[in-house]
Amino acid sequence: MEKPAKIAPAKGKLGILLPGMGAVSTTFMAGVELIRRNKACPVGSLTQMGTIRLGKRTDGRSPLIKKFIPLADTKDLVFGGWDIFKDNAYQAAAKAGVLNHEHLVHVKTFLSGIQPMKAVFDREYVKRLDGPHVKKAKNKYELALHIKEDIANFKKTRKVSRLVTCWCGSTEVFIKPEEAHSTPEKFVEAMKNNHPAIAPSMLYAWASVTSGVPFANGAPNLTVDIQAIQELAHDNNVAVCGKDFKTGQTLMKTILAPGFKARMLGLEGWYSTNILGNRDGEVLDDPGSFKTKEESKLGALEYILQPQLYPALYGKIHHKVRINYYPPRGDNKEGWDNIDIFGWLGYPMQIKVDFLCRDSILAAPIVLDLVLFLDLAQRAGMRGIQEWLSFYFKSPMTAPGLYPEHDLFIQSMKLKNTLRWMMGEDLITHLGQEYYD
Repeated sequence: MEKPAKIAPAKGKLGILLPGMGAVSTTFMAGVELIRRNKACPVGSLTQMGTIRLGKRTDGRSPLIKKFIPLADTKDLVFGGWDIFKDNAYQAAAKAGVLNHEHLVHVKTFLSGIQPMKAVFDREYVKRLDGPHVKKAKNKYELALHIKEDIANFKKTRKVSRLVTCWCGSTEVFIKPEEAHSTPEKFVEAMKNNHPAIAPSMLYAWASVTSGVPFANGAPNLTVDIQAIQELAHDNNVAVCGKDFKTGQTLMKTILAPGFKARMLGLEGWYSTNILGNRDGEVLDDPGSFKTKEESKLGALEYILQPQLYPALYGKIHHKVRINYYPPRGDNKEGWDNIDIFGWLGYPMQIKVDFLCRDSILAAPIVLDLVLFLDLAQRAGMRGIQEWLSFYFKSPMTAPGLYPEHDLFIQSMKLKNTLRWMMGEDLITHLGQEYYD
C-alpha cells in the first residue's frame, strides 16, 4: 500500500456518534469538555499527551503526536448517540457514578444538552438489560435505515463536516459468522428476514459504513468482524477497527506476557477473575454475553506466547477467566490474577497482580484516540480494517488468514510507524548500528 499522497485537512466540526450512552460514553464526553475548559488533563490519551520520535536518537526530534499529524482538535468535537434510556448525558453520567461532584458540576449544562436518540435494541442479544427508548419497525432492515436517517439528520442539524461512530454499547450474546454475514447482498436479505445472526450492533455498523462513516467497535461483539461489513467498508472507502477496548486485566496481560516470552520464562497457568458492578458487569452476568467476552479475553495469551513455537514453555497453559457481577463495586473494577511461571531447570514461581482499576476512566481516552485516529485515516483515504489501531483492542481485527499481534509493544511500534509512514518520515527499527559505524 502506497503512502497517502495527501491527507485532507481537518476542516470544520467532527461529529462523534456513540451507540450506548452509559458510563464509558458519558465519561468520555465529560472528560473532553473538562479538558477543553482546562479543568482536567487528558491522561491516558496518546493523541493528546504522547510524543513520537523522528529520525535518529541524536536528532532530538520528539514532537507531540498531535503536533506531528493533522488530527482534529478536541474543540471541534460534537457529540451525539443512542441509548435505550431517555436520560440525557448528564443524568446518565450521574447515575453511572464514575465522575465526582466537582467534575459533574463543571459539565452539567454541556452534558444536559446531549439527548440520546432512540436506540435499536433486542433483549435476545443483551438479556440483562431493558429500556423504553427504542425504535420500532417491521424488520431489521428498516431499523438500520432509521439509524441512517439519524446519522444524516445529526450531520445536517449539528452542522458537522465529518463523522465517526464508536460502539460503546453492551456486550451481546456470542454469535459465530454465518452465511448471512458473507456478502453485502446476503446481509441485506438477512436484515429484511429478521435473521437471528444479525445483532443490533451490526445494524449500527451497516448504517455507518454505508453512510461513509468510520466505525470502531469497543465491545467483543462480532459486529464488523464479518465479510459483508468489511466488503462494504472497502467499497465505500470507510475505515473500520475493533474489537473490545483493552482497559484493565487484558492490558496487564499484553504487558506482562511479552516480558515472559522475551526472557524465555515458562508459564504453567494464568487464573484471572474480575469483580465489576456497573452496567457492563450486569450484562456479563448473563452466560451468553459472558461467552462473547470470554472469547475476547482468552485469545491474547495464545497469540503472544505462540505455544506452537515454544511447546516446552507454553504448550500446556491452564488459562481461566472469570467475571463476577458485584454491584457495590460499581465502575471500580478489580482484576485479580494468579500467574504460575517457571524458570531455570523448571523451578516454579508465582506472580500475583491485583489491579483495582476504574473501567470507564481507562476506556475514555481510548475512545478519544480512536475517533481522532479513525478520522485521520478516513481523510488519508485508508479504507477497511485499520490494523495499526490494534493497540487499543483485546481482539484486534486483521485481514482474513492473518493472525493478530497482541503484544502491546509491537502494537505501539506498529501504530507509531504507521504515523511516520503517513507523514513521509523514516520508520524506526531500533537497530541502532548507525551510531557505532
